[in-house]
Amino acid sequence: MSRVIRTETLAGGCQLLLVHGDLTEEAVDAIVNAANAKLQHGGGVAGAIVRRGGHIIQEESDRWVRAHGPASPTHPALTGAGALPCRAVIHAVGPVWGEGDEDRKLAAAVASSLALAEAQGFHSLALPALSTGLFGFPKARGAHVIVQAVLDFTKSAPSSSVTEIRVTVIDEPTLGVFRSEFDRRWPPA
Repeated sequence: MSRVIRTETLAGGCQLLLVHGDLTEEAVDAIVNAANAKLQHGGGVAGAIVRRGGHIIQEESDRWVRAHGPASPTHPALTGAGALPCRAVIHAVGPVWGEGDEDRKLAAAVASSLALAEAQGFHSLALPALSTGLFGFPKARGAHVIVQAVLDFTKSAPSSSVTEIRVTVIDEPTLGVFRSEFDRRWPPA
């Protein structure tokens, strides 16, 4: 069961929520998968999405790669959601820590996912702490980049169809890092 920790109103009235819960249980238009470029969903968030949503997500991902080539931070993939409660999965490729230019790549992965959601006419989206798990991006730095990318998107597209963005985090340590980032930007009253 997910629990909303914080809600902030951004440009254009978009709601940014920090949620403690399981991304695979989010009943939103789309969830964002922390994917690799070849969309092989074996471990971490990607593995959980396929286990919960069904192998059809992997099959659609394989077809997407055959048709479009590897995904990248600026070119996310879109598939159906199988048995998940959302309508679609956006497969975003965040950077592996140490590959270079990580902040820009992480911001691009978030921005391109939001842009794809908008292009699809989606209203609600849930994303994980991209790259901060198996890809080794430092959590506090990742929280800063992710939240800033969301703010930049809402400022640049204030009339976007995307009116609810959920940062959904399952583990307490990462949740604490994101809560600190929210508190730094929007000090509690």
